[in-house]
This record gives sequence, C-alpha cells and structure tokens, in this order.
Amino acid sequence: MSPGATPSRAESLVMTRDGSVLCLRMYGTWTQATPGRPTPAVVRAEFAHHDRVPDAMWFDLKGVTQYDSALISFLLQCHDICIETKTKFELESLPEGPRQLLRLATSVPQAEDVHARVQAMNLFARIGTHSMNAAKDTFEVLQFLGDCTQALFKFISFRARFRWADVLLEIQHCGADALPIITLIAFLMGLILAYVGAVTLRPYGGLIFVANLVGLAMVREMGVMMTGVIMSGRTGASFAAQLGTMKVSEEIAALRTMGLSPIEYLVLPRMIALFVMFPLLTVYANFVGMAGGLVVAMSMGLSHAQYLHQLTGAVDLNHFSIGIIKSFFFGLIVAATGCLRGMQCGNSSAAVGLATTSAVVSGITCLVVADAIFAIIFNQLHM
Repeated sequence: MSPGATPSRAESLVMTRDGSVLCLRMYGTWTQATPGRPTPAVVRAEFAHHDRVPDAMWFDLKGVTQYDSALISFLLQCHDICIETKTKFELESLPEGPRQLLRLATSVPQAEDVHARVQAMNLFARIGTHSMNAAKDTFEVLQFLGDCTQALFKFISFRARFRWADVLLEIQHCGADALPIITLIAFLMGLILAYVGAVTLRPYGGLIFVANLVGLAMVREMGVMMTGVIMSGRTGASFAAQLGTMKVSEEIAALRTMGLSPIEYLVLPRMIALFVMFPLLTVYANFVGMAGGLVVAMSMGLSHAQYLHQLTGAVDLNHFSIGIIKSFFFGLIVAATGCLRGMQCGNSSAAVGLATTSAVVSGITCLVVADAIFAIIFNQLHM
C-alpha cells in the first residue's frame, strides 16, 4: 500500500513506509483463537522487499479491539527482528498495556546456554570439577558424622538438649506404625524362601530341610536386610522430608538463632528411636518370616511339629545374634543417611523431593555395603 493510502478495515495488519520509518497499523481482534492471524514472516518479507532497512519501526494499535498473548508474542518477535537488523523499535508508540508487557518481557537478558558451556569443558576441567564436588561432599559427610558423634557423647553424659517427647513420638512412628508393612514383607519373604527351598530339596527327599533354609536365611540375612530396606524407604525418606521442609521454612536456622543445636534437637531423637526400635523390628520380622515358611511347609505335607523341631535344631543363639548385631548398626545407618540428606536439602520445594530420593538411594546403598562388610567379618570369625 502506498504512503498515505487508507487501509481496509478487513485487514488486520497494514504496513506502510514514511521515509525511513516502517509503520505497522493493526486492526480487529488479535487473540490465539483468531484465524488467519498475520505472522512475523510478513514483516521479514517487508524488510527483504526493500533494499534499505528502515531506521525505526513504529506501531499504531488504535484499531485493535481485543488482544491476548498472541499480540504480545507478535510484538516480541518484531522486537527480535529489529535487534537482528539494528532497527530502532519504537516502544513508546505502543499503548500502556502492551508497552509494559513488552518492557517486562525484554528486561531480563537471555541466559547463556549452560549445557553448551558444560559440554565445552575439557577432560581435565571435568575431572577437577567432579573431584572438588566429591571432596566437598566427603567433608560434609565427615562433619555431619562428627557432629552426631559429639551429640551421642553428650547424650551419654546427660548433657544433650532435646525433648524426650520427640523421642517417644519417633519411636511410635518407627516402631508400631511400621508393623503392618514389616509383617506383610517378612511373611511373604518367608513364603518365597520356603518355596525356593522346596523346589530345590524335594527331588532329593530333603523337604524337611526347608525349615533350616528359612530359619537361617531369616535370622542371618533376610530379616534384618528387608527391615533395613523397608525402614530406609519409609522412615529414612520421612526423616529427609521432615528436616528438608524445616530447612526450607527456616526452622533450622531459627533453632541456631536460639542457641540450640539442630543435630541434638532434631537428629539425635531420630537416631535414638531407630537404634532402639530396629532390633525389635528385626526380631519380629524373623519370627513372621519363619511363620510364612511354616505355612508353605504344612501345605507340602510337613507337620508343624516337624517344622518347629527342625527349626530349633538349625537356628541357635549364635545365628540369631548375627542379625541382632547388624540391626543396631543398620538402624544408625538409616537414621544417619535420612537426616544427612535432610540437612543438606536446598531452599526449594523441589530440593525436598531430591533430598527424599537421595535419602532412600543412599540408605539402601549403605545397607548393602555394610552387610557385605559384616559378611566378611563374620566369615573370618567363623560365625
């Protein structure tokens, strides 16, 4: 359209040139639902159609009757075109509403490509970065373990500052509230072990030794290990979520402000609760697992008297004590990993979820490593 021509109101975008200024006159409805809405491609075509790039881009929105984000998106892309062609974008020619939205959209500079920057790091830089992060994590773990050890010594000398009501509450949460899931998993584990033993031993006429397999496996390994996995996924994750939420809401910072140690006031009660309840849950899981093996043995023709007689002959105090010894350490491991991840939590809700996930993964990994170490030690001691 030539300069000075009157545009048709059926058109939603009319571009005219007034000397070195490109004027964009817009009419009608500019919404996401408007069909046939002009795109920034027509503006680029206008730039390509003329040899000379305009010095400025000016807007007239008096004819726009309704608009939403579609108009703002169009204006923002026109702004990008002006940046590419070094054309002045006449922001002040816009009405107050679109002008404020454009100013807000263009006020924050575009972030650098972090991924490209990371990929551009050479091998030595990546090794150095990972080494520094590993050293930092190791220092935080050692510092946390040192603070926990100090808190335990204060507890032994009756100088630790915490509330016994918190300990009793955590004991209920870690103990009585965990019984249903412990019962289900331990019973099914006993069933599984009994079925595996029956399939293996029946061809050799050794069905009676299913009791030996179930009893020894439960008291030495499976009872304490399955309890540890369950408590890590249930209680360890709960500890991490609780402490992480406290850190996000700055409750931990408030405790430090009041002169209270978060390790003594928050972590120590949880460690005491799991240290006390974990062995009891392990003993309970052992007996429930043996009961599951009894159900399978009786379904295959053994009497309960035969099963119990064989079981008492196979499982002695030496085997039984192995699982109990492990349980004390496993309780401390689950409590420590859960509380550590909670104390390391960031200051956002997403960080709480990451801390919870990390607590479960770290707890189960540490349990498996500790169980392998105990297996080597007990083997060397011929236990």
